[in-house]
Amino acid sequence: MKFFLIPLCALLVTAASVRAQWVDRTYTLVNGWNGVWLAGDASYTTVEQLFAGNPAVLEVWRWNPDPDETAFTTSPATPSTNSEEWTVWKSDHTEQALTQMIGNSAYLIRCKAATSVVIKQLAMPPAATWLISGANFLGFPAVAATPTMSSYLASYPSASTTVLAPGAQIYKYIGGELSGSNPMLVSASSERMDPNKAYWFQIPTVGNFTAPVEYELPTTGGLAFGRSLTAISAGVTNRSTTGMTLTVSVEDSATAPTGEAPGPVPLTRRIFNSATNSYDETPITAPFTVTVGASGRLNLDFGVNRSGMTDSSAHYASILRIKDAAGLTDVRLPVSAQASTPAGLWYVQVKVTNVKNAKDPSSGSTTSQPFPLVFLMHMDSGNVAHLLSQAFVGKLTTAGNPLGIALRESGILGYTQSDVKPQRYVAPQLPLFQTITRDFGSFTTGSTTQWTVPVAFDDETNPFVHTYHPDHDNLDTNFKTALKNGGESYTVTRTCGFTFTSSPPDGSTIAGWGTTVLGGTYAETLTGLGGTAPPAPPVTTPPTPVGSKYLQVSGTFAMRRISEISEIQP
Repeated sequence: MKFFLIPLCALLVTAASVRAQWVDRTYTLVNGWNGVWLAGDASYTTVEQLFAGNPAVLEVWRWNPDPDETAFTTSPATPSTNSEEWTVWKSDHTEQALTQMIGNSAYLIRCKAATSVVIKQLAMPPAATWLISGANFLGFPAVAATPTMSSYLASYPSASTTVLAPGAQIYKYIGGELSGSNPMLVSASSERMDPNKAYWFQIPTVGNFTAPVEYELPTTGGLAFGRSLTAISAGVTNRSTTGMTLTVSVEDSATAPTGEAPGPVPLTRRIFNSATNSYDETPITAPFTVTVGASGRLNLDFGVNRSGMTDSSAHYASILRIKDAAGLTDVRLPVSAQASTPAGLWYVQVKVTNVKNAKDPSSGSTTSQPFPLVFLMHMDSGNVAHLLSQAFVGKLTTAGNPLGIALRESGILGYTQSDVKPQRYVAPQLPLFQTITRDFGSFTTGSTTQWTVPVAFDDETNPFVHTYHPDHDNLDTNFKTALKNGGESYTVTRTCGFTFTSSPPDGSTIAGWGTTVLGGTYAETLTGLGGTAPPAPPVTTPPTPVGSKYLQVSGTFAMRRISEISEIQP
């Protein structure tokens, strides 16, 4: 398994596993074959469980666009289980390769009778994968049964050269058995778009068109504020040649599959005020409209009012719904947030600037340049702080493979086993495999969090140990017999204290201080440097000097959250 030790400048926040924004969509199915477009993600459960209460559903086929980058369907022909373009589930269990239904994907569903099915799904920003050549099986975020195909597709990118060009063919499934007339060729000028249906487009095309009005978001999680983000922009592009008026509203999320009903996100609209050179924020309590010029683009800026999020353990979720006045598109974007708590994994950088012998107050000196130290801290949902020597972030090896934090490499899936890139973070100056739990204070302004770290006499981070020095390798003169504590090195105790301040202690200005960046002053006491092995002092009181060497170092620290996951794998 391959991992990287990532420097601070390259750290990326790992998104927490969030109970997110849910939509219940009803699919009306006819007897025979149905082309279905699943706009949201339903992979929280299996296909077997999705249709367990509906015996009319016999088969579900997922289309995989260009699976090997060379083969492609050239026409909407009869699907084949021998083609990698299709993954199949059958109720008689003769085919079980399709286990979950993912979002922004096209499916064929075969029924033995007319029926309807409600599929609960996680809202996702619209997306479509168009092949450069061959047939495309796609659906779109249209207003139900309102726009014609010709009006909806007119702006991609030119009706005269692509989707609506002479000779282009569009098909839909009409139920019954597959034949030369099913799927049926439709007329783009009269066919009304159905956002729950998937259509075949037998045309040469290039691009990623999803709608006349399209949205750019930071991630597939939409407006995912997590615990710390304060603002997110959604880019809006109008592909059409006429101006578009959009109506923006906020809706509550449907009940999650677990039965939990998340609270709504207290979303705000941010508008830049040139007079104050800042943003004015207004709670979104009613729909509002914006206009995007012909072939134009603008940003919609949103914030979150966390003062209204009183439950620190809850996951707040909403749906941002945007419809255009032309009656072409109806888009639901996910919105999520959590109360601003320090829960998660933090990467801590310390700059030591002062050193002194505590027994001689006049011995203090300032370092010629800051000496760097690195720590890893974790705060769980119960406000218990942990000091870690290493942490692995990715999908866990436990049941269900949830996204999480493990303390050992064996607790996390590797590259070949997971679709999430695992990351390893290390505090190189701490003894490996140490995890120290303390609950003194918190990560809040004015508080001090303190840990006592014993460094064994034979640990490679012990200051007495030097790998290539024969007098400090903990071996006797024959270089074979291991020495005991006090032979060549001594057990050292480090008492590390972190005091949080409301602003950077060095007087600098750091964006996000107090929210995305925490920090303050650092103080450490080292005992056991005088040739004895002192006991670890109580961490609630200052340590008692032991031995002839008793050093104190101090400086400043800053810490940034690299994961919002609040629990560590047991």
